[in-house]
Amino acid sequence: MEKTMNDTTRRQGRRMILRGSAMVMALGAAGCGTGGVGPNAVAGRTPDARVEMRQVQAAYVASGGGGSGTLHYRGRDYPFTIAAGGIGGIGASTLEAEGDVFNLRDPRDFAGAYGQARYGGAVGTASAGELWLENAAGVIMRLRARRTGLMLSLGGDAVVISMSP
Repeated sequence: MEKTMNDTTRRQGRRMILRGSAMVMALGAAGCGTGGVGPNAVAGRTPDARVEMRQVQAAYVASGGGGSGTLHYRGRDYPFTIAAGGIGGIGASTLEAEGDVFNLRDPRDFAGAYGQARYGGAVGTASAGELWLENAAGVIMRLRARRTGLMLSLGGDAVVISMSP
């Protein structure tokens, strides 16, 4: 029993290290590809899909969070999960967002790491804004977001989206 418990603990520790390393690499990769995403990238274009999501985030210098959402693409709904990690900020908040998806040709291209630069804050329900995210496949999300909670943020995140079975 003791040997099994130690092996299990080691495997769980390795998985946590791998996940943390993947999140740091995703933050770096996503941050490199998102500098120019914004309104000009999709000007005059019709969205390929719609998305809605909910995410919880907590920060104290480093930040982390998770959530879920649904991609609405060509008459079908595709559920997904969100894992986020980043740097900068203090507090906790909930983000609800909905918006448009561009450059999507296949729902599998939606998954991946998206970079997000952020600044601002949330006090109670007094926060709303727009977010622009882009992944390595060139998929762009324009999100209208409502943040509730108490948070002051300045930094960047990698938002990793995984399609649910």
